[in-house]
Amino acid sequence: MSPVVSDRPSIVLCTLNARYIHASLGLRYLLANMGDLKAQTAMREFTLARKPQEVASELLELLGPMQDGAVQIVGLGVYIWNVAQSTELLRLLKAARPALTIVLGGPEVSHELDDQEIVRLGDFVITGWGDVSFPKLCRSLLNGPQPVMKVIPGEQQTLSEIVLPYGEYSDADLAHRLLYVEASRGCPFKCEFCLSSLDKTAWAFNLDDFLAAMEVLYQRGARNFKFVDRTFNLKIDASARILQFFLERLTQDLFLHFELVPDYLPERLKVLIVQFPAGALQFEIGVQSFNVDVQSRISRRQDNAKTEANLRWLAKESQAHLHVDLIFGLPGETLESFAAGFDRLHALQAHEIQLGILKRLRGTPITRHSAAHVMVYDAEAPYTVLQTRVLEADTVKRIKRFARYWDLLANSARFKQTLPLLLRQDPHSPFHAFLTFSDWLWQRSGKTSELSPELLVDAVAEYLCDDCGLARQDVQQALLSDYTRSGARANPRALQGLLSRQPAPRIRAARSLAPRQGRHQKPNQALR
Repeated sequence: MSPVVSDRPSIVLCTLNARYIHASLGLRYLLANMGDLKAQTAMREFTLARKPQEVASELLELLGPMQDGAVQIVGLGVYIWNVAQSTELLRLLKAARPALTIVLGGPEVSHELDDQEIVRLGDFVITGWGDVSFPKLCRSLLNGPQPVMKVIPGEQQTLSEIVLPYGEYSDADLAHRLLYVEASRGCPFKCEFCLSSLDKTAWAFNLDDFLAAMEVLYQRGARNFKFVDRTFNLKIDASARILQFFLERLTQDLFLHFELVPDYLPERLKVLIVQFPAGALQFEIGVQSFNVDVQSRISRRQDNAKTEANLRWLAKESQAHLHVDLIFGLPGETLESFAAGFDRLHALQAHEIQLGILKRLRGTPITRHSAAHVMVYDAEAPYTVLQTRVLEADTVKRIKRFARYWDLLANSARFKQTLPLLLRQDPHSPFHAFLTFSDWLWQRSGKTSELSPELLVDAVAEYLCDDCGLARQDVQQALLSDYTRSGARANPRALQGLLSRQPAPRIRAARSLAPRQGRHQKPNQALR
């Protein structure tokens, strides 16, 4: 008799994504490079909303019962945002099926392994690049010889030896998720808070091959592309070709996300950028700090004058959505120097200012400042800074709340008319104006989550009218305009009796996967 061939996989690639909209690029790289093992490999993505017990049960059901002498492998992608849930998942899998082989990979388990519970529980760990090393390990586990080391340094192959992963995106991915793509890996800069500082350089994929893969995705219907290149505008020839590629395929639903080096924007790129309509381009631009002493301390090279000029040009001359990052808690950064940097950035009129609290990512050189600057970090992921020599713990907590409230009121674009009223309460500093409101809102509500648009409308009205003494009619008109434009349909206390007088305008979202970006557009920028 012929042996029975099981239709169940012997290898499962798995990770826990933050949200469904995020499709794992790492898993798809692994799957694309499995070679002769691809037929017996399955991929499963879950979200953090799923209970670890449910995920464990689904994975074990997929693998089926383990036969005597059989090998079953689960490759688990571990990141800073999912390490706690991944550890619990691993514990459940091992309790239910001790013979299951668990292989860990990802940035969270590529450095400082000795003190990690998840590493102790796992069978093997691949540090660094896994595109080639994971398939090799699976072949050894299935066919021998058995590996002798638990921790396996990932082989960094030339990019031409890596199979591109884009064929592993499903039709459902193309229709409902952001597609992560990369034209290059690595980063030549040395910013000490970032894992990419360990790369020393950047490597580019063959551009003809990459664009051919993008053409296939585009022809299949893909319209949402998120480039994860750390420095998209590093090599202008490549950047220009990519932008031109998409310009020639411009549609009303095309959405492109790029990370830009802030102080490098040659005319050649500007000529291409201005040709994109509103809603098509989003630039994530890491300014991080305007403090030159802090920049020098963390090995960050940035020309602040050029950065300002480029941001000012992008805001005024292009229709790109600008998402600009600042980091609070860098060694030596005081509250006042951060406030000055925030005000400087706010004056440049970026659509969103994302305030991040410094995280001590495993393996990053930022740790060399811990002693001199009394940097205290949370021991649990995501390892955010708790206090520094010049920042008390209560100050860090205040800015965490500030960041959350800023995201709800400013970055959300739900309070475009009302926000200026808030920020004018301190004519010298938008930062301090909003910090005062943030402290007030915390005292009033005691929470930073579960704050509905209606609760925020009422809170802002109370603050501006009762605490700041603004005319109620002026505040109500601003809030009414914002509330109706946002598309909300409830009845905040501050607007009772007013909503029925003004029908809500019908706002067409810019892109189905980018509704917030659409709210930032000016009325005359609405997509056709």
